[in-house]
Amino acid sequence: MRQIIIIGSGPAGYTAAIYAARANLAPLLIASSVEAGGELMNTTEVENYPGFPEGVQGPELMEHFQAQAERFGTEVLYDDVTSVDLSGEVKKVTVGSGETLEALAVIVATGSAYRKLGIESEDRLSGHGVSWCATCDGFFFRGKEIAVVGGGDSAMEEATFLTRFASKVYVVHRKDTLRASKIMQDRAFANEKIEFVWNATIDEILGADKVTGVVLNDTRTGEKRTLDVTGLFVAIGNDPRVHLFHGQLDLTEEGTLAVEGRSSRTNLPGVFAAGDVIDPTYRQAITAAASGTVAALDAEHFLATLPEELLAPADGDSSPTSPASGSTVTADGQLVGAP
Repeated sequence: MRQIIIIGSGPAGYTAAIYAARANLAPLLIASSVEAGGELMNTTEVENYPGFPEGVQGPELMEHFQAQAERFGTEVLYDDVTSVDLSGEVKKVTVGSGETLEALAVIVATGSAYRKLGIESEDRLSGHGVSWCATCDGFFFRGKEIAVVGGGDSAMEEATFLTRFASKVYVVHRKDTLRASKIMQDRAFANEKIEFVWNATIDEILGADKVTGVVLNDTRTGEKRTLDVTGLFVAIGNDPRVHLFHGQLDLTEEGTLAVEGRSSRTNLPGVFAAGDVIDPTYRQAITAAASGTVAALDAEHFLATLPEELLAPADGDSSPTSPASGSTVTADGQLVGAP
């Protein structure tokens, strides 16, 4: 039995692992067998993560995260979680191999997945002109003509933000009215760099090595035409990866896992959540990493309150005064002194 299992291998999961490992909790981090590293593995250059003034490739950044977590003793398992039982004192996590792993605490850092258009060229040109994050990639399209697909608040926000860089932003929407709030619509309509393409869907993204245009399909007539752009931002929503936890962990109205205030505590004792799976708003690597820190400290605090007889069978130093890095636990169970 483990003291702690972390599900997810993005910035939140690996940051939680770094803190948990430094607390002598011997964490096991379960990374996906096919999507290890999270969404940053699909990103080329990352220029907004602190500490890399010249930028860093997304996969390279995640290699740094993993190396740092393993340096302090994190064990990484490349497998997929197929089911969980989080209700009892001992949490059970079953993986694809059929093995059921046990732990006293679990951190859920499964992230979220951007919704895709579902066309072949979308995946092929991901990171080469196709993006799901204007904040991450907008800078690379300075002076270019680009398109945003979507009709909600996210699409209007992305399009408005991208006008800081692009010379022209086309908003492609399948209807002739938007779902976005009035204030977001008004802001987009008032922006002279934004042009709306109504009643259109994207049938194909053109380009061999990078985006050179998109093929539009008129939803009323079926007529097809080409729009010459060098970038496409897909803003049709995202889905938190919460399917494993239905019926066990509470959800918010946005579909993310619910936590108590600014903590990482879910409705079940010993179960914590961090990163994009609890964040419907920001969804940045830096905020996910910070959230992973909170989860690890909350988990350490929780483990420090458990009786010795329960901690004894678990791997790692089970002492309730085992410090993460100078932190201690007071008589009333409060974690103090953490940097």
